[in-house]
Amino acid sequence: MSTRAAFWLAWSPCVLSLALTGLGLLIHILNLSHPSVPTFAHWMESILMGVGASTVGAIIASRRTHNPIGWLLCASGLVFGMVMFASEYAIYALLVAPRTLPAGEALASVSSLWVLGFNLFVLMLMLFPMGKLPRSRWRWLVYLFVAIAVVEVVAMLFLPGPLEGKGLIENPLGIEGSPIGRKPVQALVFTGGLAASGSLILRLRKGSWVERQQIKWLAYAAATATVGNILAYTPPEVIGARWVTSVGHVLVELGVLGVPISIGIAILRYWLYEIDTLINRTLVYGSLTATLVGLYFGGIVVLQRIFIGLTGEQSTLAIVASTLLIAALFNPLRRRIQSFIDRRFYRSKYNARKTLEAFSAKLRDETDLNALGDDLIGLVRETMQPAHVSLWLRPDPSLRITERPE
Repeated sequence: MSTRAAFWLAWSPCVLSLALTGLGLLIHILNLSHPSVPTFAHWMESILMGVGASTVGAIIASRRTHNPIGWLLCASGLVFGMVMFASEYAIYALLVAPRTLPAGEALASVSSLWVLGFNLFVLMLMLFPMGKLPRSRWRWLVYLFVAIAVVEVVAMLFLPGPLEGKGLIENPLGIEGSPIGRKPVQALVFTGGLAASGSLILRLRKGSWVERQQIKWLAYAAATATVGNILAYTPPEVIGARWVTSVGHVLVELGVLGVPISIGIAILRYWLYEIDTLINRTLVYGSLTATLVGLYFGGIVVLQRIFIGLTGEQSTLAIVASTLLIAALFNPLRRRIQSFIDRRFYRSKYNARKTLEAFSAKLRDETDLNALGDDLIGLVRETMQPAHVSLWLRPDPSLRITERPE
């Protein structure tokens, strides 16, 4: 395939997906003007996937035409763009302004194709990051997954009852007494996700160093979405603060958008080797933030109880004291958490840093050039672990002894 043909073939579905997503967003705004009508529950995720997956897929497919990951991303993004438009159109045509727009029921059925977009994405994960399976014997799993995906799509099209995420709209193609119900379909979707996760874990354990770095990018985005789901869908009564739920929803959306972006970084290898630094900073500042938030609210509760016991009423001094405590503990806690994470998760780099610090201290005191050379060679072997090390010292011309004629 020529570069020009690949460019047009990759960007055409991307433009179509962006157009459908944009139209769906406009209709969504119109639907919001009718508070009595339920909104499409997954509109944000559909927008992010319709824009993110299709755009990143077009970039990858136009530059790595041989890699099927880009093409699968394009197809998945196009499906989610269609789902966004079809869902909002169906809500407007059937609930907001009935009988004003044609084909409302038909597009309501099309909105069930979200499971196709999800399965295309899972198939892409099975091939990530090199565009092929980790083992040739995994082909049977792909064939089985494709067969299951076809069953899922057909089952969702004819599944009776309310449509997924669209509240009051019943599936116009629903067949009562369907042999496959909603829970079996959800179980099949979950099983496909587990198969893709197993493929990625195998690559992470036995793949090359570059493959591990690529998978780390994807795992970072997926972990963000997972943490967000835990916070977002844990009852606020259990957490004790509703704002935690809001933070969880934000993390979910960042993770959904971050997954295709991380795939693009991994495949095109832009900033690929910065993932360890990003993970390190996230662990440090995430742990630091959680600790400081816990200390802040814990300090307020404890101090308020003390003030109530002494004076019989609450005092703003508890908030002031907690704020000063957080300001005083920020840097010491950050250093301790950074040191713990380096020792626990980045032991080799931590040891290398300690070795370099010890060598720097010795360098200030050592005067024997031969001993210093041996120490330098030992340092390189310990920190970089090369196959061979040799040290060559260039003589200083100013110290060269010249013979004078008598």
